[in-house]
Order: sequence, then C-alpha cells, then structure tokens
Amino acid sequence: MPRAGLSRDAVVRIAADLVDAGGATGLADLTLAKVAATAGVAAPSLYKHVGSLADLRRHVALVALEELTTASAAATIGRAGPDALRALARTWRAYAQDHPGRFAAVQLAPDPDAPEDAEHRASAARVVALVAAVLQGFGLPDDRVIDAVRSVRSGVHGFVQLELSGGFRLPEDLDRSFDVLVDMLVAGVTALGDATRPLSPEEQP
Repeated sequence: MPRAGLSRDAVVRIAADLVDAGGATGLADLTLAKVAATAGVAAPSLYKHVGSLADLRRHVALVALEELTTASAAATIGRAGPDALRALARTWRAYAQDHPGRFAAVQLAPDPDAPEDAEHRASAARVVALVAAVLQGFGLPDDRVIDAVRSVRSGVHGFVQLELSGGFRLPEDLDRSFDVLVDMLVAGVTALGDATRPLSPEEQP
C-alpha cells in the first residue's frame, strides 16, 4: 500500500536508513527505486519531494552532518587539547560504526559555486568549525589550523573507512590500533603547535 502523507523528510529518512543497512557501500548503492519500494510508492512519486538521486544523497549528507556535529559537540564540551581530540575521534568512529552509510555521506563535498549546495556548504562548515575549535586548544596559529583539521580528518576517516570495508584482516585488536592512531594524531598536532610557538625568553639561545 502506498504510504500516506509522504514528505521530503520521510523520503530522506528512508534513504538514510537504507544507506546504513547497506554498510560501507550503502550510499553508492542507493537508488530511487529502492527508496520508492521501501516507501510503498512508485518511483516517479518521489519527484514530488526530491529533484533527483543526487538531490536525495545531498539531503542524506545533511542529516548525517547534523547528527555528527551534534554528537561531536556533546562529546567535546568541557574538554580541551588532547582530551577533546580523543573524544572527537572516538565519537566519529562510533558514529561510523552505527551509521556506516551516513558516515560515507559525510564525505560528499558540496559544490562551492552551486546555489543548491548552499545548505550543504553551511552544514559542512559547521563540522570544520567544531574541529577547528577543538584543535585551537593545542595553541595552533590560525594559518595552520586547516592543515591540522585535514590531517585529523584524513587519519580518522581513513582508519574508519578501512575498518568498515573489511580492510583490516590481521588478528591484532582494532581498538588498540585506533588508540595508537589517535595518540599519533595528538602528538602530531601538539608538535605542530610547538613548532610554530615563539620561544620564551628562557628558551632563547
């Protein structure tokens, strides 16, 4: 039976659940036909609510970004420096494990010039701003913050993507390896801050 009162939000939530059910490849495998079948409507009916498959994926990305931002803010509030970075990394990994398809959608980059991507750009910017705020606790100068944001994102997301796709086959504990990765990120960001910090009078040669 067709689902009465279908809305854009309902369509997006169905799509978000489908991509999670599909695991690491759920987002790539998403189709309007799958969403329509789950909603109990004909595929053309979805065009009343979303403009295209790309539009639907964009809205799934918005859901994921907002969820990840909310979870990250809750995990890092009241924390600073290494403690905050470790909490942030653990939160990202936990979100990816619970929502693998949505986590993949977080990686979708909005077009910097497309008007239809304005909301997506704003949502992505909020995540970057939150990470930047966490990393400011390391005393980084403004011109190195984005370098640190990119490095942390690459490290955590790379580990998680390999984990979700079954890329780690050796028997050693993955939790321990993830903790080692985060320790390395903390050390790297700390070193970046130290390298750019002016020497105190006591440290002057």
